[in-house]
Amino acid sequence: MINRQLKLIAGNANPQLAREISSELATETCSGRVEKFADGEIRVHIQETVRGADVFVLQPTCPPVNDNLMELLILIDALRRASARKVIAVIPYFGYARQDRKHTGRVPISARLVANMIETAGADRVLTMDLHVGQIQGFFNIPVDNLRADFIFAEYMRDVEASMEDLVIVAPDTGATNRARLLAERVDAPLAVLEKRRSQDSRSVKVFNVIGDVVGKRAVLVDDIIASGGTLVKAGEILLETGATEVSAYCAHGVFSGDAVRILEESPLKRVVVTNTITNQCALQSDKIDYVSVGAHLAKTIRQVFEDRSVSQLFPHY
Repeated sequence: MINRQLKLIAGNANPQLAREISSELATETCSGRVEKFADGEIRVHIQETVRGADVFVLQPTCPPVNDNLMELLILIDALRRASARKVIAVIPYFGYARQDRKHTGRVPISARLVANMIETAGADRVLTMDLHVGQIQGFFNIPVDNLRADFIFAEYMRDVEASMEDLVIVAPDTGATNRARLLAERVDAPLAVLEKRRSQDSRSVKVFNVIGDVVGKRAVLVDDIIASGGTLVKAGEILLETGATEVSAYCAHGVFSGDAVRILEESPLKRVVVTNTITNQCALQSDKIDYVSVGAHLAKTIRQVFEDRSVSQLFPHY
């Protein structure tokens, strides 16, 4: 009888997280090279046998999104052609997730296209975290584990907050209400929601109303992605104008595009907390931005999947 092997291989998107997961699993990442030819084409060479192994490919599709996505697809294809038993794509941050529907005429559903590409490359399963919308799981015809960060944030919040009595958890728009409610339930805090509307070109945001009581409370905004930071800063300003004593933000994925780090540092937000699904060098140097690791969380899930054990039993919140 041949014993199954668990192997981990990482692209270039988040080597620090790969090292954390490797350490938690007590296994080395596969030896391999992921580099570019002079014309920009991506070249992959896996330098050890993976025949018959269950290989977990760690590669968030964060900026530069297209390069990292192509690395993921080519890694999966290389492993499939090298006779890996199973190929599991571990995508802590799923790029293109915000293009999940047709909000107007003549636009693509890019999240579905990316799902098709991952399946076509040869992935048997996907592990991801805090998808922009959970329905993206339905774009795949293979199993998808969409892990949440709310219990990680709850533990961190209990460590850094002196008291939980005057906290209020706030969803920056109605679409984030469920995500915010999950954290509110974990820390036993009330929930408020901001009514947000975007302009027709989706480039500007207007906040019209605060639903819930924030007067005299420390507000905690909860969302899945920080991109430009503009929405969170505007939400923070509205909450302070409405009577909140201070505002912090907890978001699963810190994209921090453009001048986002500078905008957040100059904003009235007291603290911005993100996970390390993506790492940004400017954000790492900011005194206002804190990173919480998901390495142990992902490593436990990888172990459960490899051993054919229930993921939901490991994380009852799932």
